[in-house]
Amino acid sequence: MTKAKKDEQKTENQDNITSQEAFAENTEQTCADTDTDNMSETSDDKEDKVSDMSAQIVEWKDKYLRLQAEFDNYRKRTLKEKMELIDSASKDVIKSLLVVLDDFDRAEEAFAKSDNIETLREGLDLIHTKLVKVLEDKGLSSIEADGEMFDTDYHEAITKIPAPSEELKGKVVDTVEKGYKLKDKVIRYSKVVVGE
Repeated sequence: MTKAKKDEQKTENQDNITSQEAFAENTEQTCADTDTDNMSETSDDKEDKVSDMSAQIVEWKDKYLRLQAEFDNYRKRTLKEKMELIDSASKDVIKSLLVVLDDFDRAEEAFAKSDNIETLREGLDLIHTKLVKVLEDKGLSSIEADGEMFDTDYHEAITKIPAPSEELKGKVVDTVEKGYKLKDKVIRYSKVVVGE
């Protein structure tokens, strides 16, 4: 490269640097002017925004407290309703069993006065039938077990014994304690002996 070209390139570089510096200075000045304008505007805007946000915070806090109180009242009300339902359900069952209790009282008196075993046995059978009927009306049913296939949904195996016959393998051979369901829900499993 010749010296003239080098000088020309040097001058161009210096012009570029100078123009870049001038541009940077202009940009900084413009930004500074804009910031000054914005600062005067934003201080008022900031105060408005802060007061709006404070009002919103108070409003949301009030809504939150009201919602929390409503939920607490709802929870207490439903708990009270459940307790009343349980009380009324047990009251209904006990009321229906009072008839059977009266029969037992009469049976006790009869046992004290009579020596006729056959009559007393018939009276006891009648009371038992009445009790079963009252409980069935309330949704209670017994679980059949003897001769049925062993089913863990309804039966609880106490022990296993060798099956007396081939067809009793895996089936209930004997029921030790009867099981009961209340409207399709098992409330007591049948305790059974299973053949193997």
